[in-house]
Amino acid sequence: MSMRPLRNLRIRGLYAITPDSQNTNDLLDGTQQALTGGAQVIQYRNKSADKVLRKEQAGLLLQLCRQHEIPLIINDHIELAIEIGADGVHVGRDDISISTARKLLPPGKIIGASCYNNLESALEAEKQGADYVAFGAFYPSTTKPDAIPVSINLVNQARQIITKPIVGIGGIRLINAAVVIQNGCDAIAVCGDLFQAENIKVRAAQYARLFAGKL
Repeated sequence: MSMRPLRNLRIRGLYAITPDSQNTNDLLDGTQQALTGGAQVIQYRNKSADKVLRKEQAGLLLQLCRQHEIPLIINDHIELAIEIGADGVHVGRDDISISTARKLLPPGKIIGASCYNNLESALEAEKQGADYVAFGAFYPSTTKPDAIPVSINLVNQARQIITKPIVGIGGIRLINAAVVIQNGCDAIAVCGDLFQAENIKVRAAQYARLFAGKL
C-alpha cells in the first residue's frame, strides 16, 4: 500500500476525533464507518493507551486514512506522528510549542492548535505557523467536562482576523452543529456524538450534509 504524503491537506468538514479504545478492531471499524460516511479529517486521540498500543493503532489508522485519502492528525504525541509518518499533529497549551513542532516535523505537515476561548492565542498560533486553530468548548463536553466554555460570537470575531481554517470543538452534536458552522467554523470536531452513534456511517453522513456547498 502506498504511504505517500497526501496532496490535499485542507482542514474542512467533519473532523472526527477517535475515542479512547483498547480494542483496535472496534476503533478501526468505527473509523472506517466515519470515513465512509464523509469524515474529512481523522484525529487519533487515545489518553488510555500505552505507547505500544498507541503506535499500533496509529499506524493502522494511517493505512486506513490513506485508503480514503484523508489526513490523519495525531493528538499531542509529535514523536509518534514523526515515527509513523502521520499527516500532522494537534497541540494544546501544555504541549510542545507550534514553532518547535514546525522545526521537528517534515515539511508540509499539518499543525493544529487548541486556542480554547482566547483570540490572542489564535493569532499567536497563526503567527507561529499553525495550519488551523480550534476554539471550544461551545457546549458541555463529556470528553472534556472541565473545558472552558466559549461563546459562538468568538468565531464571528476570529473570522474577521484569522486567515487559517477554524475548527469548532466541544460538545458538538447533530442538534447544535449547524449553528457552529453557520457562524464561521470551517470544520467541526466530533467524538462522542459520532462514535457512540448506533450507526456511525449514517451519523457521519448527517454531519457531512451540513457542509453541503461549503467543501
